[in-house]
Amino acid sequence: MKKATRTQWIKFAITTLLYLVFLLWIRSWLGLIVLPFIFDLFITQKIPWTWWKRSKNPTVRSIMSWVDAILFALVAVYFVNIYIFQNYQIPTSSLEKSLLVGDYLFVSKMSYGPRVPNTPLAMPLTQHTMPLTGGKSYLDWPQWKYKRVPGFGKVQRNDIVVFNFPAGDTVALNNQQTDFYSLAMDEGRRLCPGKVNMDSLNRKEQRQVFDLYYTTGRNSILAQPEHFGKVVTRPVDRRENYVKRCIGLPGDTLQLIAGDTYINGVKQENPKELQFNYFVQTTGSVIPEELFRELGISKDDQWLMTAQAGWDKALIERGLDVRGANGRINPVYHLPLTQQMYNRLTANKKLIAKVVRAGDEFSGQLYPINLHTHWGRDNYGPIWIPARGATIQLTEDNLPLYERCITAYEGNSLNVTPEGDIYINGKKTNEYTFQMDYYWMMGDNRHNSADSRYWGFVPEDHVVGKPIVVWLSLDKDRGWQDGKIRWNRLFKWVHSDNEN
Repeated sequence: MKKATRTQWIKFAITTLLYLVFLLWIRSWLGLIVLPFIFDLFITQKIPWTWWKRSKNPTVRSIMSWVDAILFALVAVYFVNIYIFQNYQIPTSSLEKSLLVGDYLFVSKMSYGPRVPNTPLAMPLTQHTMPLTGGKSYLDWPQWKYKRVPGFGKVQRNDIVVFNFPAGDTVALNNQQTDFYSLAMDEGRRLCPGKVNMDSLNRKEQRQVFDLYYTTGRNSILAQPEHFGKVVTRPVDRRENYVKRCIGLPGDTLQLIAGDTYINGVKQENPKELQFNYFVQTTGSVIPEELFRELGISKDDQWLMTAQAGWDKALIERGLDVRGANGRINPVYHLPLTQQMYNRLTANKKLIAKVVRAGDEFSGQLYPINLHTHWGRDNYGPIWIPARGATIQLTEDNLPLYERCITAYEGNSLNVTPEGDIYINGKKTNEYTFQMDYYWMMGDNRHNSADSRYWGFVPEDHVVGKPIVVWLSLDKDRGWQDGKIRWNRLFKWVHSDNEN
């Protein structure tokens, strides 16, 4: 063995110091097992790390140089993705106009502190599925418990946040666009005959009906893998990434009244680019594509309702009764509009006859899916957001709100007897103390956002990071020679509404 040079010792010392600082930051001394390998790499060199460089075969040297570079890049990307930042693409319009479909973001893991991965052995640059070949891109073992290392701050109200989809723990692979629990409930309702008047039932009877729907639907899904796909479970860090705005913080009481947000009884200022859906009736002609482009309404959001049969009666009941010479009602669009877009359309009297805001009529199935309420997407709550260390009294009215926190997110068993007694981890109780903070996330495109109103709270261990900058933006409705690249959005900073 050659005697190590002064330069080798200096390199070893610097590398070791940086590595020890990294271990101190992530609070994981298990990583000390790597130190002997670092020592050998710089000092003893007993392991032939670069054996291929001494090969007489030029093909081997060429191939292995590429393999070496690729492996180094993958390892570097792996650690950068986990601890520093991650690339993310906006797939849906839930945050328009704050963020647009086709925006590519750098998401800072440092803003809220990066998580130590639950599944450390995974293919870099994949979330849960291998490209091309399919199948899982991670190993189920080992799995580490939730731990977050120190970052620059905590989630604040109005922050735009990337997080793992809470209801994505169980997935039917052929229906990944719908969370499994809503899918099972819909399937159960379809299979169970007769319409039940929930208002006529007490809470205990309602729970029995919901349990029947879910169990029936779940069994049907599991029995039809050829239709619904295989049902799989995913650890927290391998669930789909979502991006929404944080509306409610741990300990807040949130309520929506006519689309406005109230926190602890105080009305909040709406995000600048907040959108709601409107019925827009013209004076007779269709809205030209040029105007849609100027307004920034994508083709996916342009729904001409009068082009489909069966809508006339419902539209007339909403006051959209302007008729043409042929006696038919004039064209009616269903469009998402900001206040500025609304003002521009209503000012165009030659083209626009009426604009009516949509309400709760298209709310769909809201959270919690096993509690009968009269809540809608614009009139929701009040609902208290759990906070770490807070203790609540459990009742028939609030148990459906928090049982998923107790079981799925915090790992307890929960059983309710036919008499209504509650058992957590085998012990009878009427209270629970939360072990994590939770957040309430919603999209700025309020009527086109699948958010906490539909699947509930976001636990702190699901928080991924904070979008910092849009580094690329592509308009899927346009060609490369027709403005596909949104040049005005390149390297645009992503600001929360509480930032200047």
